[in-house]
Amino acid sequence: MSIELENPPQGRAEAEFAAKLAQVRPGLAAAYADALPGARATILGLLWRGLLYEPVPGLAGRDGVAGQDGAARGDGARGRVRLADGRLLTGPARLAYDLGAGDDPAVLLDGRAYTRPGELLAALGLPGSERFGADLDRSVASLALARAGAGLGLGAGAQEGSLEWFEQSVVDGHPYHPSCRNRPGVSVAEQLAYMPEHRPVVDLDLVAVPASRCVVIGAWPDWLRDGDRLLLPAHPWQSRHVLPELGFRPFVAGGIAARPLICVRTLAPVGGGPHFKTAFSTRLTSNVRDISPGSIRDSAPLSAMLVHLARRLGGRLRITRNLAAACAVVNGEPSADLAVLVRESPTEYAGAGETVLPVAALIVRPPSGGPPLIHGVVRSSTDGPPFIHGVVQSPSGGGPPLGAAVEWLREFARQALEAALGLLAYGVTLEAHGQNLLVVLDHHGRPIRLIYRDLADIRVSPARLRRNGLTPPPLSPRLIADDPDELHAKLYGSLVGTTFSSLVSALGQGDREAEARLWAVVAAVADQVFDDLPATADTRADRAALFGAELPVKAHTVMQFEGGPTGDRWARLPNPLSRT
Repeated sequence: MSIELENPPQGRAEAEFAAKLAQVRPGLAAAYADALPGARATILGLLWRGLLYEPVPGLAGRDGVAGQDGAARGDGARGRVRLADGRLLTGPARLAYDLGAGDDPAVLLDGRAYTRPGELLAALGLPGSERFGADLDRSVASLALARAGAGLGLGAGAQEGSLEWFEQSVVDGHPYHPSCRNRPGVSVAEQLAYMPEHRPVVDLDLVAVPASRCVVIGAWPDWLRDGDRLLLPAHPWQSRHVLPELGFRPFVAGGIAARPLICVRTLAPVGGGPHFKTAFSTRLTSNVRDISPGSIRDSAPLSAMLVHLARRLGGRLRITRNLAAACAVVNGEPSADLAVLVRESPTEYAGAGETVLPVAALIVRPPSGGPPLIHGVVRSSTDGPPFIHGVVQSPSGGGPPLGAAVEWLREFARQALEAALGLLAYGVTLEAHGQNLLVVLDHHGRPIRLIYRDLADIRVSPARLRRNGLTPPPLSPRLIADDPDELHAKLYGSLVGTTFSSLVSALGQGDREAEARLWAVVAAVADQVFDDLPATADTRADRAALFGAELPVKAHTVMQFEGGPTGDRWARLPNPLSRT
């Protein structure tokens, strides 16, 4: 089951959040109000990006988009979108990989300015957009709440420079998703108590279920047993809103103190040890975050396969293994609502003096303003000071020297592309966006190895595995993909369309010449990696797709419209690595 809400009128979420804050955290009310205009501009900018670049129903054409005519962001250039009914939508010109909302907080529809994304979407009247408008309004309100708390430094309990500290610094969420902070069914008080950007400690419940009524994969920890019963860690939100209807109550309330990571329902115990990925059965961004029975069954064979292939590639990419998984059987069927994965912590792969953090944290700007973290990392890697307790001190001036940025990105790209393209050649594609991909930095901020976690969204080609002399493991049909277009979309859309795009944008800061040089570095590394791989029909097709005219990326905006096909939808964006 999952939690859904009726669609509120446009803009009502902001007022509802303010009213609830006055009750549960009045000291945050002023900061929340101050954060609202910036949150509206950010979500409006993400919606505008989707309208500019994705195949949104009801749009007839686009022109004057930055990048197609050499226009740079911030020079007064305008993007134009023509609706099917003839109306004209105009807004700031931007490239598809640009971060941030730009300097202009408004988008114009036939000359009328809109600064609230929900109101703009309502005015457009596009088919299937009713729920999406409510999602945008909630995203604005939650983002303002997140920024308000971060700006005041509330709940900062994790050790500065720890993995949890960096994870919880990602206040804004997905850099290209207009519903990046949409959380229907999660109240203001619950967001303050459970969401990572508020830096809380969350007390996981333990639900006792007879082992005979569980699907168990791997060696379930002895300390999570009570006689013949398994003790399944459950998120307290799940315990309150979902599990009672299934007949479950906590056996131990608040049995494990843990800190939430970027994805909310994965938590790191305060005392260390493996992480727990729990079910959280409501839509966060756009998907319901339960754990399917297939993911439980696939957990062990996926881990074994990825670890084996990573070792064959030289071991530069480390895989956080799924150590165990379990779900309760309810009414004769494995339940996605009471399920948990026990996963290695990425810190297992960081040594003394090394820092591990998700790539998404590198593009984060401090709450007080200033450049993203990657600027300080790059400066430390050359002529700047080393980490101070594992934390880079971001400079207040301009970006790092371009030469230093080029060298840092070259080494990062080499590690990422050797691993990702090598696995693709074998027949496995990663969803290597900034949440799943982590980087280990030495004490000067230089990337020395990468870590990949969360195997639930990879794709596996049995045909490619067999062509490489490997036996495909038994996996759920959802993970199987022999179609090269699907393989390319999954990997390139995440690694190039999100990870490299956000890093290049954060380093280049809208300087198109600098960004072009950074993209050229990524392309040169990819060329070298392909040269070092066996020259097969598969790798030739992979190379052609990576350097093609268009890049497939998830159409985050299109997928918010109701009435279309379920599952992933894709947009074909101008490819910054294109050679055509």
